[in-house]
Amino acid sequence: MDTIASLFSFITTPVSWVIVQFHTVYGAIFGPDTGWAWGLSIVSLVILIRICLIPLFVKQIKATRAMQTLQPEMKKIQERYKNDKQRQSEEMMKLYKETGTNPLSSCLPILAQSPFFFALYHVLNSIASNDTIGVINENLLQSAQKAHIVGAPLAVKFTDSSSKVEALGASLTDVRVVTAVMIVLMSASQFFTQRQLMTKNVDTTVKTPFMQQQKMLMYVFPVMFAVFGINFPVGVLVYWLTTNVWTMGQQMYVIRNNPTPGSKAQAEYLERLTKYVTQHDKVSKRRDRAIVKAIVAKGRDRNEFERKFINGLSKANLAAQADGTVIKSDTAVAVDAGDGTPTTATGAPKRQQPKRQSKSQRQHGGAAGAKAAGENEPKTSLTKSDEPEDAKPAAKKGGAKPAGGTRSKAQSGQRKGPQRPKSPSKK
Repeated sequence: MDTIASLFSFITTPVSWVIVQFHTVYGAIFGPDTGWAWGLSIVSLVILIRICLIPLFVKQIKATRAMQTLQPEMKKIQERYKNDKQRQSEEMMKLYKETGTNPLSSCLPILAQSPFFFALYHVLNSIASNDTIGVINENLLQSAQKAHIVGAPLAVKFTDSSSKVEALGASLTDVRVVTAVMIVLMSASQFFTQRQLMTKNVDTTVKTPFMQQQKMLMYVFPVMFAVFGINFPVGVLVYWLTTNVWTMGQQMYVIRNNPTPGSKAQAEYLERLTKYVTQHDKVSKRRDRAIVKAIVAKGRDRNEFERKFINGLSKANLAAQADGTVIKSDTAVAVDAGDGTPTTATGAPKRQQPKRQSKSQRQHGGAAGAKAAGENEPKTSLTKSDEPEDAKPAAKKGGAKPAGGTRSKAQSGQRKGPQRPKSPSKK
């Protein structure tokens, strides 16, 4: 513990000072020696630290999105240089540099919390060992030792002996039950947070090794918390349970309002946005306008949920603009009616263009039309004597063709050009 004290001495004093300030406030309400005063002081410390880490959390979200976007390219590099690990690493680093992505950015919040976590661990361990630390003097030390959280002293651990627990005025059974319940809650909150990320905020259209790693971490982290949790004091369990609950709520907010494209959360978000926009004919929030602007800019690269959103606006006679706003659209936009029949935005059937016919179909249709027209004409019977006189010579000379455009048998059998004389042998 001396090594830990020397490593985190620069942070133990600020941490102890913050706890004492919150204890002064809560002690005036609940009493200075109560578990409520000291427990809420630790909770308030967590909230203060997490508020300060919000910029890092935003950076973590952006880094995670960027890594998900790069997964197809990373997979291509792995397949191309699967036999050359050095070249594979060089190409990966080149890809990170070109896109401005840092894989370690997703670990920044956890890394930033580590000094505060170990500093709080050392402060509570000093309280259990009856040692003053930072700004915690003898009076505050005795007050902290008297504080119990649901029957468990603030500084005891699951693995502590019965003599040490009894020295702090508690029973071993109460300590084991309280610490076991807190360890289970801590592990469950960690599992639910990771599961929420995997089931709702991951692009399901891209199957990459990154998704398999995330699924593995979903089970590894809760087990790690359960194993190491038995060596944490009750105060540290309060700290870690509070930070897990904060992370879970913060992630729920991000998933609901800024989901990953192609994920289940995006489908739910766009469904809510479609309902609001069609009712109010506008996009009111700046965040929503930014998402609509990004969808419009994608054009043909929109995913299934984004196309459904654009079609939903079209059915309501609305059109999304490049700046993220929507306007009333009087122009009919073709959408899918759901049964295969194309319709307009107003729901009227779309006018179908006539199909182009082939040459044989047009000739067959023209002949059939002429035949039908001939059948519809009134039939007249003219005898040979009733024919006009001027028509007879014309027929004999062959100067006029029949009206139907067909030739007689004599004409069809006659060869064009000069006729060859017959052979004498055939005479």
